[in-house]
Amino acid sequence: MSTLAIKDLSKSFGGDTILSQLELKVNEGEFVSLLGPSGSGKSTIFHLIGGLYQPDKGIIELDGKDITGQKGSISYMPQSPSLFPWRTVLENVVLAQELFEKPDKQKATEMLTRAGLADYINSYPAQLSGGMRQRVAFVRSLLSPQSLICLDEPFSALDEFTRLDMQKWLLSIWEEERPSVLFVTHNIEETIFLSDRILVLGARPANVIEEISIPFDRPREESLTLTPEFLQLKKQIFHTLRGINND
Repeated sequence: MSTLAIKDLSKSFGGDTILSQLELKVNEGEFVSLLGPSGSGKSTIFHLIGGLYQPDKGIIELDGKDITGQKGSISYMPQSPSLFPWRTVLENVVLAQELFEKPDKQKATEMLTRAGLADYINSYPAQLSGGMRQRVAFVRSLLSPQSLICLDEPFSALDEFTRLDMQKWLLSIWEEERPSVLFVTHNIEETIFLSDRILVLGARPANVIEEISIPFDRPREESLTLTPEFLQLKKQIFHTLRGINND
């Protein structure tokens, strides 16, 4: 479990200010989504948290420890599953563990079984569908020793039905493990269905312009997405984003 705190974070590239005095927090065991227009700096935030970029100003803390500019403090799942083609499914999911500690292949096998991949443990990524590869990548994230998972549009390349199945599967696994998650997506419906809170980013230089607490109880069923309350919240967020794009 983890607490992420970003304080007064600023970042520029070649005179172009991407982030300015950004403040945000992910509480222990919380699922928080970042939503904003294209180019608003969502991926830059992830790169800063992961230590790939050094901020011009500000502090990033994880469980009260300053991790600014440090690599290896978080578990990161990008848009592409990034699986090694020469390693089996089991070998791929224990990879992060191998870097820090002795891998627990029994737990990995149990997690893969819960992910519906029991018959593919010794298969290679090329033998899997896109949805299966995403499941493998998410199991790898859960098995990583880091306490915060950053998910960068992990379902963007999937078709609508596979995407919905993956959202429901992700929630079922997350609700058992309850890691702290920071999630990036352009899909409004996805953020509402998955999240505890949504942080809406404004145009550059980005900052949080609106914070939305999701009022729906867990566990969540697919039917939630058709309720008047869900659709009203979706409409509210849509108009907020449209206002940003029209500024």
